[in-house]
Amino acid sequence: MGLKKYVIFSILLIVLVAGYIFSLELGSYEIIISDISLQLPVFVWILLPTLLLLVASILHMFFYGFKGYLGNRAIVKDEENILESIKNNLLYKNDIKLYKRQAFRDVSEILSQVNLVPKDGNFNSSNTEINAIVEKVKSIHAGTYLTPKELKLDEANPLMVINNNNRVNTDADYCLEILKRPANHKSEIIKKAYFTVLAHKSMTTVKKVLANIKLDKEMILELFKRDSEQTDFSLSKEEVIKYIKNVDFSRQDFIYLAKLYKNNMLPDDLLKIFEEISNNNDLALDSYLYVLFEYEMLDNIRDIFGSTAQDELLPYKALLDLKDSGKQYTLDSLCYIK
Repeated sequence: MGLKKYVIFSILLIVLVAGYIFSLELGSYEIIISDISLQLPVFVWILLPTLLLLVASILHMFFYGFKGYLGNRAIVKDEENILESIKNNLLYKNDIKLYKRQAFRDVSEILSQVNLVPKDGNFNSSNTEINAIVEKVKSIHAGTYLTPKELKLDEANPLMVINNNNRVNTDADYCLEILKRPANHKSEIIKKAYFTVLAHKSMTTVKKVLANIKLDKEMILELFKRDSEQTDFSLSKEEVIKYIKNVDFSRQDFIYLAKLYKNNMLPDDLLKIFEEISNNNDLALDSYLYVLFEYEMLDNIRDIFGSTAQDELLPYKALLDLKDSGKQYTLDSLCYIK
């Protein structure tokens, strides 16, 4: 029974009882306590405990009703907090919440020590905010870039790190700005930005920012690969030599470079490049011989062999002997150059 009905029916009962007792005309009754006397009609003495009981029962119901309200409110608040903890966990955000119920504290303690990862496929729950967060998280892990306004996370947040990497991997204009002002970014971000710009921007644009960054061997080899595919605005032979001298190339790297440029660089330029670098680096001699054999410059090869020991450069000397005997082999066809 509701409190309202209880009060109404209780008052109705008291009125009926009071009317009945009043009709009995029981007179009055006096109570004397010490020097104090109190005389009231009998029906009042009978109804007074009933009224006190009614008030006491109403106060009792108010007390436990309010206590139950506070308990339910605490549960609702704990539920809200645990949902916030789930959201924060999905977003890799720090989470500090106070819980009234031990069960919720236990769940919160577990959440603080694990990372929730959505399964592949569609995600659907009754909480629309969690649905939206999961979609964002899955989009970021799939390589999509979301604006800071959409995420509202600290830059150090793992999701923001992945998100920024996504932008570096896909937004060439943003990467170009990074290369223009590299001092504001970490080396790994600069390197990723460099590869994105190299893949999506013209060589003219690329050359404008090369002076701003330090290139390692991997970056230089990728630059040479892109340059070797160009027909216009390619690197000059002086620029190629400069970048080669900036890193430590292996024998195989020099040969790889010769193969890259042999079909789209002027023979004179290619010869000058490898002649100069072989004069300063013994590891480049094989690549210079490779170029000389490609252009059938056998006299130049003989001049080089003339200053070597008998047991040096034997594969190249064997190829020269084959050519002198009329056999048209190349280093590539002999599988010597890998």
